[in-house]
Amino acid sequence: MMSSRVFITSLVVLLAFLSISEGMSLRSLGVEQHCRCIQKETKPIGRLIGKVELIAPNSHCEEAEIIATLKKTGQEVCLDPEAKWVKKVIQNIMSK
Repeated sequence: MMSSRVFITSLVVLLAFLSISEGMSLRSLGVEQHCRCIQKETKPIGRLIGKVELIAPNSHCEEAEIIATLKKTGQEVCLDPEAKWVKKVIQNIMSK
């Protein structure tokens, strides 16, 4: 009776450790578990953008995400992929 209780307790601790370490390793690899963009910028800010990152839809987020890094502040801003000016920015990037 005592050995089965020790076995079950050990198993629970092992499973908890594995699930915690798995989550930590995913986070350390930069894998996002959800969409990064909650609010999206719709007004034109093209001159302020230093870098643009395109994130394709994946298992953690069904929508494509466009994240711009501002030149002066380094702040990341999510862009609305449906905005005309954003589509032009993406076309310019793709043509280069």
